[in-house]
Amino acid sequence: MADVPEHLLKRAAERKAALAAQQGESSEAAAEVQATAAEGEASPDKPANEQPSGDPVAGGGDDRLAALLARSKAAREKAAGGGGGDAAGGEAPSGGGGGTATATAPAARTTAGAGAAAGGVAGPAGHTQRLLTVVKAGSIQDVKATPTDKVHTWPHLLVVELCAAAAMTAFLLVFSTFVNAPLLGMANYNLTPNPSKAPWYFLGLQELLTMFHPMVAGVTVPGMGLILLGAAGYIDKNPSNAPEDRKFAIALMTIFLMFWAVLVIIGSFFRGEGFNFIFPWEQGVHEIFDL
Repeated sequence: MADVPEHLLKRAAERKAALAAQQGESSEAAAEVQATAAEGEASPDKPANEQPSGDPVAGGGDDRLAALLARSKAAREKAAGGGGGDAAGGEAPSGGGGGTATATAPAARTTAGAGAAAGGVAGPAGHTQRLLTVVKAGSIQDVKATPTDKVHTWPHLLVVELCAAAAMTAFLLVFSTFVNAPLLGMANYNLTPNPSKAPWYFLGLQELLTMFHPMVAGVTVPGMGLILLGAAGYIDKNPSNAPEDRKFAIALMTIFLMFWAVLVIIGSFFRGEGFNFIFPWEQGVHEIFDL
């Protein structure tokens, strides 16, 4: 069972003390009413409607009862923090024979509103009740399992990459065993080969140098391509792996590969002596590479 906080215990003790004080005032008021009624019965020769000036309690029996109840209500409202202005308006007017009928309604309203003025719900024997509940604080962390499509890098991704690397290595090993690389003869520093071509992976840049200024061909165009490829992951954030859902990324990569592949093919097969443009079937591939 959870422990009751200290401030709740203190509040409950204060409320009990206030209820005890209100019950004491009600007992005193009832005793005063009984004493007044006994005093009225002891002096039957005094007129019932005779009332001293300025004291409503001195009126008839019903008037005195209503006035005492109203005074008790005002005291309870004052103890509960409310003002006594409303209680003053609820006092029964003193007067002659019509005083009994006039005082009945305020007395009923006073009795019915006693529980509400005390600030609680009326219970047995007129006690006011207040229910307190202590709720034990639970965990604020959401432990509910939510489905996700994410997987760990190891082993789901790295195993596939390892298999792909092993397959490519095996293919290159077998291919290089049966096909010789198109290497030229021994280098002669007195004879510059014509055409002098860069390796195939740089032929795209060499081809750009024949079309643009070195600053544009060597820095601007390759730099813009690399920046655009690096930003593609931030522009297209679609997590899907389906090709139909990744049209932007696939189109961007296809354009980049085709652009570079075309430059490499032109530099390899369509450039002859002096790096002039030729058709490969006019001179032959073997003549182009001096095989």
